[in-house]
Amino acid sequence: MTDRTSYIIEGDTGDWEVVIGMEVHAQVATNSKLFSGAPTKFGADPNCNVSLVDAAMPGMLPVINRGCVEQAVRTGLGLNAKINLWSRFDRKNYFYPDLPQGYQISQFQYPIVGEGEIEVEAEDGYSFIVGIERLHLEQDAGKSIHDLDPNATYVDLNRSGVALMEIVSKPDIRSPGEAAAYLKKLRAIVVALGSSDGDMEKGNLRADVNVSVCKVGNYAKFKETGDFGFLGTRREIKNMNSFRFIQQAIEFEARDQVEKIERGDKVDQETILFDTTTGETRSMRSKEDAHDYRYFPDPDLLPLEIDQAWVDEIRASLPELPDQKKQRFMDDYGLKAYDAAVLAADYDKADYFEAVAKGRDGKMAVNWVANELFGRLNKEDLTIAESPVSAKHLGELLDLIKSGEISGKIAKTVFEKVWDGQGAPAAIVEKEGLKQVSDTGAIEKIVDDIIAANPAQVEQVQAQKAEGHAKPKALGWFVGQVMKASQGKANPQAVNEILKAKLDL
Repeated sequence: MTDRTSYIIEGDTGDWEVVIGMEVHAQVATNSKLFSGAPTKFGADPNCNVSLVDAAMPGMLPVINRGCVEQAVRTGLGLNAKINLWSRFDRKNYFYPDLPQGYQISQFQYPIVGEGEIEVEAEDGYSFIVGIERLHLEQDAGKSIHDLDPNATYVDLNRSGVALMEIVSKPDIRSPGEAAAYLKKLRAIVVALGSSDGDMEKGNLRADVNVSVCKVGNYAKFKETGDFGFLGTRREIKNMNSFRFIQQAIEFEARDQVEKIERGDKVDQETILFDTTTGETRSMRSKEDAHDYRYFPDPDLLPLEIDQAWVDEIRASLPELPDQKKQRFMDDYGLKAYDAAVLAADYDKADYFEAVAKGRDGKMAVNWVANELFGRLNKEDLTIAESPVSAKHLGELLDLIKSGEISGKIAKTVFEKVWDGQGAPAAIVEKEGLKQVSDTGAIEKIVDDIIAANPAQVEQVQAQKAEGHAKPKALGWFVGQVMKASQGKANPQAVNEILKAKLDL
């Protein structure tokens, strides 16, 4: 494991560091909304999943959904966080056309989940800890649609009242790459728990990213004292649902803040948006503080009280989480920490790997899954679910290598043919005549012919041997020629052994 790397922005007045905190909204995986029985199914026609409560009809009262509370507790346990047995719902007052009540029912002072922390693996190979400030439940707003009529805005209330878990991190994230890695880890946790499907394309997992900059050394002072005065003014990038765009947005915003400060401009506390076309951030509105929302306890909802016994029951039912899966992959399959972490962070990738590795060599399996398969998927911009090579077929390919029927080089050719839909590995090997030649007699004839035709190279091998080289470089030339003559089918181990005997090595 390598040390944590520093993300430094070089300015005209010195070096700067970036400080990042994230507020992640995860849609709770339940069949009905937070305070009503209306369905949460995605893709329904506009305003079909709306109850009288969601539409804020007069006299309608909210009733808490027990399933949403359970999912929040489950997530809190997965974040190694404190579960508060007493919490309270508040009204957060602001106006949007798609917020029928004129306020959002949320949790402010007393959230259902308190402080926790998770360990995150960065792509550079190091791990870092991100503190969790809180997790609270709140209801989602509806959706304003501006492109159906040039003179009107339409409102779809299907999403209004859907339960969200807002997971607030501490400002422990120090680079764009770490921000993406943190969100990936958080997504892996909620998906493994089943508390959210984590579907970012549908907006079921989205992040508000708080970014500020300070001179190098000030962050350490902040950590030591807790004084936010050592950090710069933070700006919130709203509604990010792409790992790549989150990194791009932070990179632009951090550098933009440095440039503003160094030319004497003020960095305003704002809510901003990231334009994926220009790669730049732009102002959305001034950033509100808590007092601007006029929070007060919701008079229609009693405080939420839960039993420790129920929390313990939920804890006992938790599935295997990414950190546990990572350790098991290391213990059971002999994987390196980084490989195990990458697999464990993605539910589908982990399942695919296990299907391939079951009853086989784990290190060999991870090499093929991580390098050949994931590499090709990334190149083609495909998900693991869209892979043309099934886990069954990749496992079959590894069996052919293990049995000696094909070499690793031929296996790559077979992999390509499976990818192109030409059939199962064994059938392709049989049809194409790709079986590895292990017949020492056949290999010996090829070796004899090549040695006889290349006396100069034989002399070169002998000269290198006389100079004391245990493995003469010229030997590799002969190996290459034999493999070429056999169309890559000769068993490499047999080739080496026969060559060494023939060349008296």
